[in-house]
Amino acid sequence: MPVLSRAATGILFKLMSTVAFTSMSTLVRVAGTEIPVGEVVFCRSFFALIPLFMMLAWRHEVMDAFRYVSFRSHMKRGVIGATGMFSGFVGLTMLPLADSTAISYAAPLMVVPLAYFILGEQVRIYRWTAVAVGFVGVVVILWPHLDVVALYGQADAHSTGALFSLGGAVCAAFATIQVRKLVNTETTAAIVFTFMALCACLALLTWPLGYVVPVLGQWVVPSPMKAFILVMVGVTGGLGQIFLTLSYRYADTSLIAPFDYFSMIWAVIIGYLVFADVPSAYVIAGGLIVVASGIFVMWREHKLGLERAQQRKVTTPQG
Repeated sequence: MPVLSRAATGILFKLMSTVAFTSMSTLVRVAGTEIPVGEVVFCRSFFALIPLFMMLAWRHEVMDAFRYVSFRSHMKRGVIGATGMFSGFVGLTMLPLADSTAISYAAPLMVVPLAYFILGEQVRIYRWTAVAVGFVGVVVILWPHLDVVALYGQADAHSTGALFSLGGAVCAAFATIQVRKLVNTETTAAIVFTFMALCACLALLTWPLGYVVPVLGQWVVPSPMKAFILVMVGVTGGLGQIFLTLSYRYADTSLIAPFDYFSMIWAVIIGYLVFADVPSAYVIAGGLIVVASGIFVMWREHKLGLERAQQRKVTTPQG
């Protein structure tokens, strides 16, 4: 029986993560038609702790989940991430799966300017150009949903869903910046566990608030089938996080990151088979533009990384 190389193993885990996250999105859309979004977010976060602790136990890192250097930084990331998850889930319940997935691809593009302004990272003209082209793709995707009526508060469900999905992508980009800061002092176990735990606690607040803030919706006792779906939302989300983490342990980011765009393929297939959704020409065209620009940014990062490594090799004194 052939043994996969480390690169092939990393790619396989990355593809498995895209399947898991797309499955989670599908289940969120099914559950979100009857269950308040706050309740869905709680289940996504709480039940994701099951596979997470199984992984930590397997790697003997359970105690690392409770070690902090800056809990305040974890709180900031948790609030931003929970807001993004809430917004993204609202978008999933209002948009076709392919549309919400394509809009979510705006997040890695937004990370580039945020890294420049917040982290002080150097960004050259090539990446700025790729990001600009990518945002053109996002506008193409959003175009059918953003009519003049939407600006005056009378938007239809698709327009509202597009705005929430875009808001979720913005929050995801800011959360990525926070994670880049956290990895300098915090363990991966602490970052993932604290995020899931904080999201569950923040989502739990929507239970009593639903009685005084009607827009949040009052939590309901789900049917056995809906309860199973809610549990699986958390489990598939947790598995996706595990597969994603394992993929980066076996292969370089520049190699496996482009495979994240396979989630668009799964979203189109599942959207058609489960919801009879057919992606519009805007989604296809805009999605291709965003994917192309995203891959270029990753390729450029990989090339610059090789150049920096070569420069360090040249300037390092030989013993």
